Amino acid sequence: MAAGQRRRARIAALQALHEADSSRHAPLEVLERLVADQRLARETAAFARDLIQGVLAQQDEIDQAIARAAPAWPVEQLPPVDRNILRLAIREMLGDNGTPVRAVINEAVELAKTFGSESSAKFVNGVLGSIERQRSELRRNQPAAGRG
Repeated sequence: MAAGQRRRARIAALQALHEADSSRHAPLEVLERLVADQRLARETAAFARDLIQGVLAQQDEIDQAIARAAPAWPVEQLPPVDRNILRLAIREMLGDNGTPVRAVINEAVELAKTFGSESSAKFVNGVLGSIERQRSELRRNQPAAGRG
């Protein structure tokens, strides 16, 4: 899928999660309406759907990662746009969709610049950078398979 289509999918997923936060509608139902309204390509809609399903399935784990990376900011008190950008990016970082982690972080920062407040991009970049460093540290400290 082209980078532009991935960006459109991320935007649609963000819009759906944000609207679901404020309206209590189911995120996937909101997404289906957005897909129809925006006439998203099938592949783009599928990627957005996968992102949302991943966030919903792993929300506790994702929110714990945010809390560890930004302990001064309770997840439920974060601005909804920032919270959902972080959730989507962390889900994508945890997944195996082939997108490099730096690209995921850069895309999240761009979403924060577009949809967040003046400080959102810096905050999102800091939290995701911290999470990536934690992931790298964990990978370095894991024993190699077959050693014993």
